[in-house]
Amino acid sequence: MKDRMNKVQEAVQSVLIGKEKTVELIMISLINNGNVLLEDVPGTGKTVLAKSIAKIMGGDYKRIQFTPDVLPSDVTGIQFFNPKNQEFELRPGPVITNVLLADEINRATPRTQSSLLEVMEEKQVTIEGETLKLPVPFIVIATQNPLESQGTFPLPEAQMDRFFMQIAAGYPTFEQEKQMMNMYRLQNPMDSLETVFSLDEILAMQQEVKNVAIAEPVQDYLLQIVHATRNSEYIEIGVSPRATLAFMKAAQGKAYLEGRKYALPDDVKFVAPFVLSHRMVLSMEGSMRKTKEQLMEEILGAIEVPVEAGAAR
Repeated sequence: MKDRMNKVQEAVQSVLIGKEKTVELIMISLINNGNVLLEDVPGTGKTVLAKSIAKIMGGDYKRIQFTPDVLPSDVTGIQFFNPKNQEFELRPGPVITNVLLADEINRATPRTQSSLLEVMEEKQVTIEGETLKLPVPFIVIATQNPLESQGTFPLPEAQMDRFFMQIAAGYPTFEQEKQMMNMYRLQNPMDSLETVFSLDEILAMQQEVKNVAIAEPVQDYLLQIVHATRNSEYIEIGVSPRATLAFMKAAQGKAYLEGRKYALPDDVKFVAPFVLSHRMVLSMEGSMRKTKEQLMEEILGAIEVPVEAGAAR
């Protein structure tokens, strides 16, 4: 598995520099059938990253550019009357794919945003009463700009809870950006990007990751972190039981990508900020004093890490 991940990292590295951690987190989400919210400023490679993941896994890729005038039917599809044969026909929307890039999702109206809830949670879409199963594997990679608020509609907590992870990749370093300039100077490296996994291999990985063991001390450590988000004076609404399950699966995914059959406390600690932070709702005092990331760091620092990790075997 580590050899496979190295190939994935090398493939993305040929297109985007300095995204190793982001790629690992997206792969953890993918093998757990989870969706990803990329929150970053424009031009940092979010679209290229989504295209790269689709090409690496040999799947179909579609993109929706969200604006306030995009309708739910533009996302899911419509039933239309064909005058040629005098019958209604189903025209599926762009959600029928393997990798769906929901670009600038917070620019869509709440009604259009909600059209993705069934897609993200149930992996199916209902069009005029007819339900279609989505292709497998399927992942939504949504993006939003955290700095711009004009003409945007913040995602409600119910929708944020549907995202397996929220990731902020950030800017590349000086040397990474210089290397990127030389990569793109003569040609677009995306043209030579090759498939690393087949869709069947991804599906097999989604089954294999479920067999990663989590010993009771590691389970207790994970639950202590979850309950700390519900007991903090700065957090109005702690993470949900759905978040607990996503947290567990993410830790399993981290261990699986490392080539282990058991999860360690370090796996739990690594994925915690990306799985839990976006699901927390801060109190008024909390939002004035701290960021979600700072609170998550304090929670992780306050809880004792179990030392008998070998029990997980």
